[in-house]
Amino acid sequence: MCAADFKAVFDQPDVKASRQHGLLLARASQHNTSRLGLIIAKKNVRKAVERNRIKRLVREYFRRATHAQGNFDIIFLARRGIDNLDSQAVNALLTKLWQRLEDSANR
Repeated sequence: MCAADFKAVFDQPDVKASRQHGLLLARASQHNTSRLGLIIAKKNVRKAVERNRIKRLVREYFRRATHAQGNFDIIFLARRGIDNLDSQAVNALLTKLWQRLEDSANR
């Protein structure tokens, strides 16, 4: 995703799902596949090791979940405190966020 794609999703998201430790924004895409953008700010997750772990978990979840949804440009924004969650808790968070995306896609 390029900067213009990020801006389009931020300006007019079709789906917005929020939890304490993360925010998911999605917009219908004209591409043949879903695309993922990650925003894991150093301000919210101080250690690079933790930022990379979260990125890895989100990408893996995205790979497994894309078969169930339509073509979306998706942005995942990490919030403060996500680095304190273990991998299972991050997956539970992502499950809740993606469920909201799937519910909106089915409407």
